[in-house]
Amino acid sequence: MRLHPSSLLGPLVALLLAACSAGGDITRPIPTRWVPAAQPPHRLVVMLPGRGDDLQSLGKRGIAQTIHEQWPDADVILTGLTMPFYREGRAAERLHEEVLLPARVRHYDQVWLAGISLGGLGALMYDRAYPGEIDGMLLISPYLGDKPLYREIRAAGGLDRWQPGPPQRFTAQTYQRELWRYIQSWSGDPGRAGSIWVAYGDKERFRDRIGLLAAQLPPGHVFELPGHHNWTLWSPAATTLLEHARLDRTRVNPARVEPARTETAVPKPAHAKAYIGN
Repeated sequence: MRLHPSSLLGPLVALLLAACSAGGDITRPIPTRWVPAAQPPHRLVVMLPGRGDDLQSLGKRGIAQTIHEQWPDADVILTGLTMPFYREGRAAERLHEEVLLPARVRHYDQVWLAGISLGGLGALMYDRAYPGEIDGMLLISPYLGDKPLYREIRAAGGLDRWQPGPPQRFTAQTYQRELWRYIQSWSGDPGRAGSIWVAYGDKERFRDRIGLLAAQLPPGHVFELPGHHNWTLWSPAATTLLEHARLDRTRVNPARVEPARTETAVPKPAHAKAYIGN
């Protein structure tokens, strides 16, 4: 059964609206920009912005060009899936109906979601609501909820020992617990865990929660880089994830992914500036 997230009012909105955030008109389709591959396209990357970004700023940051440098055979769809769509409570559903389903008529070999901060949360929400619809995720500094639930999980001895209780509807009050229940399930699904790549900064205030998620992934799929929660980190982090995901031969068939036996090489440092929340 596919579950569609409902309103994310409450703690998520309170946290992410602490500073100005990108807007959006939810009465219109999710804004998108198609950036075609430089070679015959075999895969698609759908890019989800962070709280402070939108379709226009993703274009200005050159993230599509960054993707093409590593994956020249990838079409890229930049999206304006901004905070108002999450507040509406239909972000995953609308992403599926307005972006992913229309793109699939091109019959790509692989379809990936890439998300920064809030966009990383959006990618996880989508995969939870529509399991098996995408081949992989590239998560950069993903937002994963508040400190109290993280402390509860740590006090239980980690995700493997944590007891989340009976499943509940995905609401403003339950989304964090249900999100971590979904992440916990990766332990029994090596194909899913082996198709997820994460990068984050060593000075991010959310790094403890990202580290908890990272422990569910195979060696070599997680990169802690020098830096804060901003584009000075995110641009090289994207390059790092794209490069290592491209070189991972197990991505040919995600259903048969096995954990890597050794760590990949340490990526080049990203020299970050002062903290800019997103």
